[in-house]
Amino acid sequence: MTTLTPSDKALVPFVSVDNMMRLVHHIGIEPMLRGLADYIEADFRRWELFDKTPRIASHSAEGVIELMPTSDGEVYGFKYVNGHPKNTAEGLQTVTAFGLLANVGNGYPVLLSEMTVLTALRTAATSAMVAKYLAPKGADTMAMIGNGAQSEFQSLAMKAICGITTVRLYDTDPAATAKAARNLSGMGLSVVACNSAEESMEGAQIITTCTADKQYATILTDNMVGAGVHINAIGGDCPGKTELAPAILQRADIFVEYPEQTRIEGEIQQLAPDHPVTQMWEVINGTAKGRRSPEQITLFDSVGFAIEDFSALRYVRDHIEGSGLFIDLDLLADPDDPRDLFGMLQRAAPA
Repeated sequence: MTTLTPSDKALVPFVSVDNMMRLVHHIGIEPMLRGLADYIEADFRRWELFDKTPRIASHSAEGVIELMPTSDGEVYGFKYVNGHPKNTAEGLQTVTAFGLLANVGNGYPVLLSEMTVLTALRTAATSAMVAKYLAPKGADTMAMIGNGAQSEFQSLAMKAICGITTVRLYDTDPAATAKAARNLSGMGLSVVACNSAEESMEGAQIITTCTADKQYATILTDNMVGAGVHINAIGGDCPGKTELAPAILQRADIFVEYPEQTRIEGEIQQLAPDHPVTQMWEVINGTAKGRRSPEQITLFDSVGFAIEDFSALRYVRDHIEGSGLFIDLDLLADPDDPRDLFGMLQRAAPA
């Protein structure tokens, strides 16, 4: 990891939303998506080094607030994130987040960053990184079902990393589809607005579902899914929230990030606790098989995991030094004598 060296050891680099957006444009959105995917893939290859635990969730009727911690033994990271589907109707984001990296050796934070924009980027980068291993060879078309805040990021990541050329959009809200189509115009994709989920899936080798309602939903029924497709299911991400008919899960080979979390929050919460799944890190390091045949249905039951956020924060930390796209926060008390915190407070009293 690059080590940032602010002028004062107690100052912590902070990447605001404004600076994150500037960083994306400074690097370029597709190069950044590829870079994030490379960092995530590299950390999946060293998966066994990380502390792993299901995210710590506080659920309410309105949504969920979660902490997602991990460490590779040298650096600790966590993300604070919420998920409140009703927020959209009130003009608020469904998901907001921030994250932190800290030095394990002394416990000092070394980066604080917004993660609302960064989570959208890392989620899309993870989807496309996985699809690189699981999607049918030569896949060029994706159905994007659910055209909310993730849809453009998912589409561009699949273009940048997997080479898709066409995205077929569908949302129950036509205004969301129009928004996504407008945002993707001129981005190098053929964009098709569709009137139903079935229509969006015509000719698609990759099917991405990303809906927001917190309920057991059936966005895809069994008869909608033919042989040979890759399903990227990213909308079901908490207990009681799913998108796929159970029969699809029975027909598909299922790939997950961390089973202990996915069995609680993912599509597989609908299945028996011992239903077989494959962990993606094993596919990436070659100890498990991914796609084995053209007829196989592969399903990435993605709920997001802390290591992906760690990777994204690591990427940001390595790319902001020298950019000027952060500010130093006076976040940590740093008395000259570490034992004299009270003396430092007294010396700060007004004259």
